[in-house]
Amino acid sequence: MERKQLFDYDWKFFLGDVSEAKANDFNDSGWRKLDLPHDWSIEGKIHPKNTTGGGGGYFPSGIGWYRKSFQVPDSWKAKKTAIYFEGIYMNSEVFINGKSLGVYPYGYTSFSYDLTPYLNFGKENVIAVRVDNSQQMNSRWYSGSGIYRHVWMITSDPVHVAHWGVDISTPEVSSKKATVLVKTKVKNETASAQSVVVKVLLWNKNLKNAGNGQVKVEVPANSEKEITQTIQVANPMLWTPETPHLFQAQIQVVKDKKVLEDTKINFGIRSIKFTAENGFQLNGKTVKINGGCVHHDNGCLGAAAFDRAEERKIELLKAGGFNAVRTSHNPPSEGFLDACDRLGLLVMDESFDCWKIGKNSNDYSKYFNQWWQRDLEAMVLRDRNHPSVFMWSIGNEIPERADPDAVKTAQMLIEALKRIDKTRPVTSAIVNSGKNWDMFDPLMAAHDVAGYNYNLHTAAEDHKRVPSRIIVQTESYPKDAFNNWKLVQENNYVIGDFVWTAMDYLGESGIGRYYYSGETPGEHWENNFFPWHGAYCGDIDLIGWRKPISHYRSMLYNTNEKLYMAVREPAPEPLEIKETWWSVYPTWESWTWPGFENKTLQVEVYSKYPKVRLYLNDKLIGEQATTREQQFKATFAIPYSPGLLKAVGVENDKEMESTILQTAGDASKIKLTADRKEILANGQDLSFITIEITDKDGIFQPNATNRLDFKIEGPGVIAGVDNADMKDFEQYVGNTRKAWKGKALVVIKSNHQAGEIKLLVSSNGLEGKSIVIKSTQN
Repeated sequence: MERKQLFDYDWKFFLGDVSEAKANDFNDSGWRKLDLPHDWSIEGKIHPKNTTGGGGGYFPSGIGWYRKSFQVPDSWKAKKTAIYFEGIYMNSEVFINGKSLGVYPYGYTSFSYDLTPYLNFGKENVIAVRVDNSQQMNSRWYSGSGIYRHVWMITSDPVHVAHWGVDISTPEVSSKKATVLVKTKVKNETASAQSVVVKVLLWNKNLKNAGNGQVKVEVPANSEKEITQTIQVANPMLWTPETPHLFQAQIQVVKDKKVLEDTKINFGIRSIKFTAENGFQLNGKTVKINGGCVHHDNGCLGAAAFDRAEERKIELLKAGGFNAVRTSHNPPSEGFLDACDRLGLLVMDESFDCWKIGKNSNDYSKYFNQWWQRDLEAMVLRDRNHPSVFMWSIGNEIPERADPDAVKTAQMLIEALKRIDKTRPVTSAIVNSGKNWDMFDPLMAAHDVAGYNYNLHTAAEDHKRVPSRIIVQTESYPKDAFNNWKLVQENNYVIGDFVWTAMDYLGESGIGRYYYSGETPGEHWENNFFPWHGAYCGDIDLIGWRKPISHYRSMLYNTNEKLYMAVREPAPEPLEIKETWWSVYPTWESWTWPGFENKTLQVEVYSKYPKVRLYLNDKLIGEQATTREQQFKATFAIPYSPGLLKAVGVENDKEMESTILQTAGDASKIKLTADRKEILANGQDLSFITIEITDKDGIFQPNATNRLDFKIEGPGVIAGVDNADMKDFEQYVGNTRKAWKGKALVVIKSNHQAGEIKLLVSSNGLEGKSIVIKSTQN
């Protein structure tokens, strides 16, 4: 039997507070049946009166209960049994057979409880979980509500590897040889001393043995002991974002030739080094960070951390040219980090949005003094074996940052963190907010790397003042992409930039918005901007479309994209389009602007070629330089006339590559594209189906706003629907959605039966379309 078994299926759920629900004999027959992960907020209606407010995206919150019955076999009498929650938002209380196991406030920490003393063998057992997200506001972004990450049942021999008890590091790395250090904490929960052998077997990705070690050890009664083993690996394949090679450590606890425990952990072999002289070095090579901040939601799925949704998020970030992500402002799901390891994305793993002084009345500052150590240690113990994690962050824009006490708090957090992991640097994100910037020098000096929010322009001056400082920009405005890239390229002590944000997200409503003259002005915190219920500052929107800024940023940092064209949205005169701090001017992949005939439009071309030419209907409009001096951008002002717009990259007077935009006719057809045509029938796998509306010739119609209706046949459900419009407050769980800018998204989830899942999409006046997704057993 596997030590760790998924415990996500066959739960009962009730939205509301029922204190009797902790009792085993409580009648929950009327409760809703569901599988985890689950977020009840995303299922609800967005409403301006909801207490989560603009920060929480105006979604409902409240109190909910979950219950699950299960049988425990007699064979478990000789075992230790624990339940492990990857995350519950928030203030959860867990009961087993009516007995409270404890309350856990922070919604982003993984935690476990020992069930062994309370189990009924041969009888029914009931786990009940009360989740209280009613104390609002507690988050500055969309949090979701409920058991939104996986739950596991863990059974082990009384002599076993402690929870999060394996620490794998690679202190010496070269292409010829690597030293792998494996520390294993063995726990003896018996009344007598136990003599065991701890074996470590290392496997490469081809399942070939890469090295072994074994140590005999005596563990005293009711205690734990850490065993350190050093194993040499010859010619190791090194982990990088481009070549994310993984190894597996198999750890066995053996007594009298009987294997008591067999546990497997993925890890990577890589070295990291940070200096002001050479910046961030991965395996001895300087790497510049092109990073993006992300919040934890998955758009129309809310906070529910389905493994496939987390994996797709990493795929989108990689496709957008990012090589790093900051988990703002909390530890992510395990599935997220597993995908970063597997697909190759560096991670700044962050713990808190505040310390002792809060930003909202019910935020983490209420719990900090009592809980910071447990929460911080949980993050580091859980995540330390991930090769993708290359930095820790202990905070974001801490309100007390100008106070000398903040330095003491930072030192306290860093000391606790480094007791567990000395291999990675620690940062936190510091913002200026109108104060004298150098007053933060003592706080920055407490960290290994100084995190700058929106302040990279001071880097050169700061370097003169503090030459040893290593700087990373932890947040930046999207519109400053070029200036930040230049500062990163030209200064070794600046290791990179994390834009706010890599992806749009729910909550923090209206950040990144643009608006028309006559509408309420201001930044997202200055007013209630309902129906805005999310953030539009991402390079990638909620359904996965890369905005023009994404192509531009990727072009700056990477070599695989060299040419891109989009058109600046023309303002309907006499109105003007107004921008906010985090916005970029609305620019679209469109040459379909009815009503603007013969009016001047601005065509933007981003290019890594020295020059670009623009053609309209095969007629040359003009040629412009697009070198570094021009920030790799050209803008052509041309009267709008329907047809074919073509941008061409030019090198040595030779036309190298082209990209086109074509005027579309009336909306006529529906085009469906699934990211995966085959999914697993495991009740959790997903297929993301993008809907595009085209004209009769298949040309994308970017102005289509047709109402789309969805119907599903076969063993699956619609898990969410979306269109990326942050002002469309229709429910994200449903069977209808309007297209926005010609697009929409439907997410299909498997159930536990194999078969064909058919999605039918219809719309008045359009030709209906269907797509089949195959759902298979393993």
